[in-house]
Amino acid sequence: MIEGVEIKELVTHSDERGFFREIARSTEEIAAEGWAQVSHSLMFPGVVKAWHVHPHQVDWWYVVSGDLKVALYDLREGSSTRGELQEVFLGDRYPARLLKIPAGVAHGCKAIGGQAHLVYLTSSAYDVKEEGRIPHDDPTIGYDWLAPPPIS
Repeated sequence: MIEGVEIKELVTHSDERGFFREIARSTEEIAAEGWAQVSHSLMFPGVVKAWHVHPHQVDWWYVVSGDLKVALYDLREGSSTRGELQEVFLGDRYPARLLKIPAGVAHGCKAIGGQAHLVYLTSSAYDVKEEGRIPHDDPTIGYDWLAPPPIS
């Protein structure tokens, strides 16, 4: 696991009416940096959004519906996990989770299955200086967004 990446397993309270799920509290350690903005992204099936990297901003991701394959790549100088790649699956077919992405960790996602709704919180309000982009097929990262899942 990439240093600083955190995954909070969420608790769901279900009954015949539906369910309730608390995502996070501002007082929890996973949210120590604090939030400045909440955003919602809809991705159609097969859409890839990659790579993004923020020099100072922390992101927290929660998939409301649908499924995402998330890839993370550590670009941070001095990090014990620099150059490591990590995949995380979020959404309907996976355990309910909140994903924390530290500053300096490149991240992207692919909507797998149907369309996906991602709600994400950021530690700072939108600033173009925080919106680093890396091509989806960057050879340094070497991640293939179109590769099928491995057969086990």
